[in-house]
Formats: sequence, C-alpha cells, structure tokens
Amino acid sequence: MKTNEIPERLTAMRQFMEEKKLDAFIIPSTDAHLSEYPPKYWESRKWISGFSGSAGTAVVTKEKAGVWTDSRYFLQAADELEDTGFDLFRMGQPGTPDMTSWIIEQVGKGGRVGIDGLVYAASDAVTLREKLGAREIELETSFDPFTVIRSDRPGIPKNKVFILPDEIAGESLKSKIARINAELKKVEADGLILVTLDAVAWTFNLRGNDVDYNPVAVAYGYVSENETILFIDPEKLTDDIADAYKAQGIKIADYSEIFDYVARLPENSTVCITGNKINYRLLQTIPASCTIVDIPSPVDSMKSVKNETELNGFRNAMVKDGVALVKFYMWLEEAVPAGEVTEVTIEEKLREYRSQQELFVGESFGTIAGYAGNGAVIHYHASPETCLHVKPEGLLLIDSGGQYRDGTTDITRTVAVGKVTKQMKQDYTYVLKGHIALATAVYPAGTRGSQLDILARKALWDNALTYWHGTGHGIGHFLNVHEGPQNIRLEENPTQLKPGMVTSNEPGLYRTAAYGIRIENLIVTQEYTQTEEFGTFYHFETITLCPIDTRPIARKLLTKKEIRWFNKYHKMVYSKLKNHLSKEEKAWLKRKTKPI
Repeated sequence: MKTNEIPERLTAMRQFMEEKKLDAFIIPSTDAHLSEYPPKYWESRKWISGFSGSAGTAVVTKEKAGVWTDSRYFLQAADELEDTGFDLFRMGQPGTPDMTSWIIEQVGKGGRVGIDGLVYAASDAVTLREKLGAREIELETSFDPFTVIRSDRPGIPKNKVFILPDEIAGESLKSKIARINAELKKVEADGLILVTLDAVAWTFNLRGNDVDYNPVAVAYGYVSENETILFIDPEKLTDDIADAYKAQGIKIADYSEIFDYVARLPENSTVCITGNKINYRLLQTIPASCTIVDIPSPVDSMKSVKNETELNGFRNAMVKDGVALVKFYMWLEEAVPAGEVTEVTIEEKLREYRSQQELFVGESFGTIAGYAGNGAVIHYHASPETCLHVKPEGLLLIDSGGQYRDGTTDITRTVAVGKVTKQMKQDYTYVLKGHIALATAVYPAGTRGSQLDILARKALWDNALTYWHGTGHGIGHFLNVHEGPQNIRLEENPTQLKPGMVTSNEPGLYRTAAYGIRIENLIVTQEYTQTEEFGTFYHFETITLCPIDTRPIARKLLTKKEIRWFNKYHKMVYSKLKNHLSKEEKAWLKRKTKPI
C-alpha cells in the first residue's frame, strides 16, 4: 500500500501522543480477540504503517517509527514500508534489536509508553510492563488512538451468524460444554473465559463472516457448571438462532457486557484463562478476590483433535478441491503459452473453479500466486498494478485454499510452466524429499512437532540449504486455516501430536529475486501400531488430492522408497478423483499421475 497518507497518519499519531504525554506507542496486528486476521475495524497496524502482512508490530516514538516482522514478510515489508517513515526490523536476524530494548533506548528513564490493552495479549502486556518498569518507564494501557485519528474507521461487523448442524460438526453444543466443564474440574476452576473467535465458534457450533477467510463471528463466551453465556451483538442473531440457543440452556448477552460480567464474578471463585489468548483489558477486569488459573486453552486442545465426522468432512472437501484444481491446472497449461495468465488471473480462476463445488463458502486465505522472483516472497499477494505475466519458462508457486461447509483446505504446488534449470530441479527435488520424509514418518505417542521438523529439512540441510518458516500448522474444521495448538517447526512447542489432528506438511526453498518452491499437503495423525514393549506409534494419512508436478523432478536424487511413496500418492489421487471428472479431465489426470 504505497501511499502518501502514511506520513500524515504518523503525524496525527504523534500529535495524539503529545496530548497524552506519551513517548512511544505500540500497535500490534491483532484485535480484541487476538486474531491473526482481524476484522477491518481493528486493522490499525496496517492502517498506520501501510504494511499489510498478517504478522508484525508497529512502534511510533517522537522521532522514529518501526515495524517488527518475521522472515515470511521481509521482502513484502521492505517494499510496503518504503518512504513511509517506518523502518523495517527483521526479527531473528543478527543485528536486529529486540523491540522492547529498542523502545527503552528511544524513550529513556521516566518515559511513558502507551498500548491499547483491548488488543494486546495479556501475557505480552505483563512482560512488557515488567521490562519497562525495571527501567522506570511507565506503561499506559487504556488508550485507543484510532478512535480519534482515524475518521474513516469501519464499524465492528454486524453480519448474521449461522449454526453448524451436528451432522457437520459431529458433536452437539451440550456435549462440548460438558467436556469443557469436565476439564475445568480437573484444574479446580469454576468457569472459563473464551476470547478467541475460533474457540467461541467451535464451542457454540457457530459460524459467521466477520473476518476475511475465517468463518467466525465477533463474540466472547463464558462456560461454567452454573451457566454458559454467549456475548454477541444481538443484531447478529436471527430469532430462530436465539431461540435454538435458549432451548439448549445458553444465555445470550450483549457483546460489550463481557467486561461487566467478568468484573462481577463471585468472590473467591476460580477462573480459567490462557494468558496469550485473552486481552489485557479483560484480564485486568477479573476481580482481585478471584483465583486465576492460566493454562493452555482446553478448548484449543479439544478443537485440534477432529472427530470422525469432521475428518470425513475434510476428506469430502479434498475431493471437491481436487476436482477444482484439476480444472484449474488444465486451464493453466493451455493459458500460459497463449500469454493469458497473470498472477491475479490465477487467483480469479482458482476462485471460479472452487465456487462451482458443492458447499463452497469462500477462500481460506488470500491466494499466493508467485511467478519467478515473486515466488520467493513467502506470503506474496499479487495486485493488478504490480502482478507479473506468467511466461512459459521457469517456476510458478501457488498456495491457495477453500472453505467448504464440511472442511477447510490449504494446498501449495510449484509447477514448471516451461523450461527449468538444473538448479531449479535439484532444489525442487530436495524440497520434495523433505515433504515425503515427513509424510512417511512413524513416531511414538508423545512426539512433538519440533521433533519431526528435521525430517522435512534434512535433504536441504545436507546441501547447505534451508527455509525460515515453519513446516506445518494445524488446520481448523471449516474454521481458521491456521490453528493451534500443534505445529511442526524448529521452535519448541510442548503440544504433542495426537490422532485426529490435521496439520500441514509444507517444506520450501526460496532464492531471492529468482524463484520459490513449496509443496504442501494436509496430513492427519493416525494410530500406526501398538507394541507391548514400546507402546503406541503414530503415522500420517495424507488427505490432499492433487498431482505433484513431475516435470521439475531430478529423479536420480530420489530413493526407491521415495519413488514408491510418490507413485502410491498419485495412484490415490487418481482413484479418488476419477469418478468426479469428465472424460477429458480424467485423461489429463491419468497423464499427470502416471508412475515416474
């Protein structure tokens, strides 16, 4: 978003800070529910800085301004922050100062730093207050400058919600509430505050369209043995939905009433929260007489383990997605040589073919279609003004996904659209080897994602190559495409992989300004075998159904075992999609899935 408005916005922010006697102000990328993708009302970091990536934090001081973001966005942020007055701080890189240390240096002893406690994770705010306090810097948490300086601020969405029927959710609301209360008893808690939108949606079998790509609605929840309350704008509920909730014993309260409710929790009661999943303002609202149990969200843990109905929904969605992708890649093969393809038309065509499928609701995230050097921008998003024409040469990376009422998809394929170099083939094959190594992993119960991550990287590391993003993230069931608590990445995460968890498998490799490679399927943790002496072992079921391009493969770099997996995967793709395709489409898929 290159715009001359950013310096003006910075000036307005500094005027606000001067009025409030603040030396710095921190703007995270989240909302009151700590969402990865916030409703437009809360897109404050994007508005103030011009940086549109989903992760990053902006800081404004009297003299300087900066945005801290991770490696997925280095190239994008460098481009979008140019001439805005914001400097880019590349997190995790040598020489990049820690954000809080930088603020302390800029502000100095006796300074005042501001945040909006409503959009700041409680655990982060507590840590920030401690670090600033140690340097005699005051933290003010009650300011929302954007109500003052942003005249065109959108409202909080009032879109209608709908209930996901039990035959799609696989579990009734009453059953979920009972399970949550059983978990609360284990930690001797009286109630649970639900803040994140996907946790609220899952618990109440609720879906909406308040956020791009994620079928969630702006709401809070409270669960206890005595009462369960959904805090939501009543305009979002039809009479039928309100009646259906009341019939199940669910109370409905206005969205904003969560703060008064929490402030009036009974004395000496014990409330369960998750420090990085509750905003600071709400945490501060809990009465001092209450005991707080801060643990990983029991709802996130339950939500991550899909029931058989949800897993079958995923598998159904994969068939529909696979059919749409066959149609798309057939079109792409014809259209590239004809000169008809840009990165933007790719996004449009994918949406067109997916929208023809049953139960399609929308995309699960903004399509990443990166040709040539743009493929190396990990979270690239094409715009009509700057998109590349796809020429019949080199590599094209396409990462896309769909939301269907019975499941969520997320798939990346890198395709040769013409002649490829020897280096491209080697790189592509090393990525493929890593993908296969993870897909074929057998591991004991209790294994964490960080213990498997090396499998996806070893072929790359053996050749002094790597990638800087995670290898896998959890996927919601007709919910957020990025879901915890499990992941597969280098950083330690105590969450163990359990049967029923759906995770992505997406190693990659990126050569700046040249090309990017990523191969992604979704995998489900399943039981593999039980042994008397060594316990239970798990493995992965790959559920994504789409050919992996064979043209950039350097076959001599693959082992016989890897080739066996590859051919078996392609055989499965063909057998599961063939009955849903026309004669011409079936013939195309047969060619694309023939053994290598």
